[in-house]
Amino acid sequence: MTTTDPLAAPLLFRALSDGGSGGKRVAVFLQGGDEQARAAASGAPLSVFVQTADPTGLRLRVFTPTREKGSSDSAAIAALSAVQAQAGLLDIVEVTQGDPEAGSSGAGGEVQSAQLCGGEWVLRQGLATARAVQADLSPIGLAGRDAWVGSTGRPNLIVEVPTLATLETFIPDDAAIGAVNRATDTTGLVLYTPGGPGRVDVSFRAFGPLKGFTEDAASSNMLACLIGVLGGRGQLPEGANLLRAAQRRPGQPARLTAQFAPLRDGVEVWVGGLAAPDAPN
Repeated sequence: MTTTDPLAAPLLFRALSDGGSGGKRVAVFLQGGDEQARAAASGAPLSVFVQTADPTGLRLRVFTPTREKGSSDSAAIAALSAVQAQAGLLDIVEVTQGDPEAGSSGAGGEVQSAQLCGGEWVLRQGLATARAVQADLSPIGLAGRDAWVGSTGRPNLIVEVPTLATLETFIPDDAAIGAVNRATDTTGLVLYTPGGPGRVDVSFRAFGPLKGFTEDAASSNMLACLIGVLGGRGQLPEGANLLRAAQRRPGQPARLTAQFAPLRDGVEVWVGGLAAPDAPN
């Protein structure tokens, strides 16, 4: 591979943006090799390398500027969009993320189904379950609110707040959120309210100090957990199988799409959205 190879330069995408500068910026490399150094030089917080591709699916490796991440739904959606534009894919494919040689040591072999729906790629999150839980929310300033646990395997604490203004003015405290998560045996916190900008069905914010971040800008899995709770509470849109969500991290808004199918024991959920080409810095 030489530096003049057009595939050596990344294609820059903004995944799950609301049409502006939000969502997540992803550098997509259509050839692998020297991944960590190229990720560090890409200028993007996430870089995804297409190791192999055919019409039935992709094998990817995802890196931050400093380490291999293992997997990222935002990176996968950006890679799917890039390969679809370059070579075409079937409407239903499989995406494998991680280093196949890593095995059980941490970064190998996560496989997800993906489907193209209305020009947007969505990834299967699995069955989202929900249950009510008793929780003292006073440390995070939400005493008296109902608390639920939503999970697709990684449980998150889900709390409804009364208005969009309440959601957007909430100031996260890592120590307080972490303490509430530990008390409820959950790994993250999702606050939500019905409706929102652009005629979405629900607006939410996602916090995860126990996962290593204060607030995520675009979290497919935490939205899936929220949809499980919406199903459990009878708050999913009636007569529909599609939900539009606005993730409202201040200064970095995102727009996500979810397909859902209520079942007896939970809600089957796929989450994704648009990935649009982004200009270099």
